[in-house]
Amino acid sequence: MPNAPRPDDPDRMFAAVFKEALRRRGLPLDRVRDHLESYGITLSLATLSYWQSGRSLPEKPQSLRAVDVLEPFLDLPSGTLRSLLRRRPRGWVPQHDPAAVRGVYGEDSDLEKALGDAFPHFNAGLRRLVVHETVSVNEHRLIDAMRVTVAVRAVRDDVRHLTVVHTLDSAKTDADAVDLTVPHGPPPHVRVRPELNCVIAELPLGRRLARNETAVVEYTLRSAATAGVSHHYERRVTTLLQTHLLQVRFHPSAVPATCWHSYRRQLGAEPRSRQLAPLDDFHTTHLLSVKCAPGVYGVEWRWTD
Repeated sequence: MPNAPRPDDPDRMFAAVFKEALRRRGLPLDRVRDHLESYGITLSLATLSYWQSGRSLPEKPQSLRAVDVLEPFLDLPSGTLRSLLRRRPRGWVPQHDPAAVRGVYGEDSDLEKALGDAFPHFNAGLRRLVVHETVSVNEHRLIDAMRVTVAVRAVRDDVRHLTVVHTLDSAKTDADAVDLTVPHGPPPHVRVRPELNCVIAELPLGRRLARNETAVVEYTLRSAATAGVSHHYERRVTTLLQTHLLQVRFHPSAVPATCWHSYRRQLGAEPRSRQLAPLDDFHTTHLLSVKCAPGVYGVEWRWTD
């Protein structure tokens, strides 16, 4: 049935996040076993392999202690793996957690300042499932457009809109230089916070969603600013995201010397993973991530001069 609710399987999600974290750090299981032994925790390679494949989950006290030790070793925000091991009723989906948002954005972040009293309830009724975004860099080496498609699922009844917050590169962005549009329906409610370089918009879902129903939201954000130069674009992921596809397209007269894919646990932190990202013949690079753990995923680039 199209658009039928399909609750996530926590067993598969734990295995996928654990396996992806191992891959990102380039850690073989024997290194993981040795690290645990340095904390007095003895687990077999077979047990770790079962966790990675989803054949079993950590349940015993020693195994749960191992999970707590492994999260920082794997550069995962505290509680990422543990949150997938709690007993849940059928149909469970992750709930909103302001602490998890702070774990990615940091304390007293621009997001928290921009939302004010609304921060504790930021998209509390929705969970993002898939994000596809295309970012355009113009001839002035500035990001001037972002086209975003987001698939969401309601985690409670009567959800009506998705709130998005974007930080722009140019200093003290003027409200008249920003335009956020949707392809269908009435214009969204948009606020610009120049002192924070933030754009906040409430995007209607088209209809009220009941719990477990899904919706697709599309919007384009354009900026006419001309001051400054862009060097990166990042997506903040605060809950498990099934798929993230980021494309960055450069103007033919503004092609960077080098591009990288990057991952960091928190805004402002040093990248935990950084890989060269080649450009194609259309001056485009992309980052495709699946089963994304919380953190910051992006593309960075360096100009020739």
